Amino acid sequence: MIIENNALKGIKSELSHLDDVSSRIGFVRGQWEYTRATYDYKITYEGQDYYLRLDTRAVEGKLEQPHAVLQIGEAYIGRATFPHGLSYNESFPAHVLKAAESKLAELANLLK
Repeated sequence: MIIENNALKGIKSELSHLDDVSSRIGFVRGQWEYTRATYDYKITYEGQDYYLRLDTRAVEGKLEQPHAVLQIGEAYIGRATFPHGLSYNESFPAHVLKAAESKLAELANLLK
């Protein structure tokens, strides 16, 4: 599910800064390739794991160069399903959505 009110969408940051700030509040840079990287934040609720995921793209330089500039795109949330990954097309508990929106706002404040 795409989170519509994403205060981070469009923000640009150097890779090293984004890695530092996001990791301090619990995000992990996971998947990355060539010009794209994702940052995940795990939310556990009632024994189920959900992941808030940020999509980023390199707009200056190459990924893995500390001074590469990434632009944050969509934020979305999925429920972990084994062994298939994340399920994005379902209803999510209000508590999980509120936690995700709070974490997005926190990261946006740190990056501005």
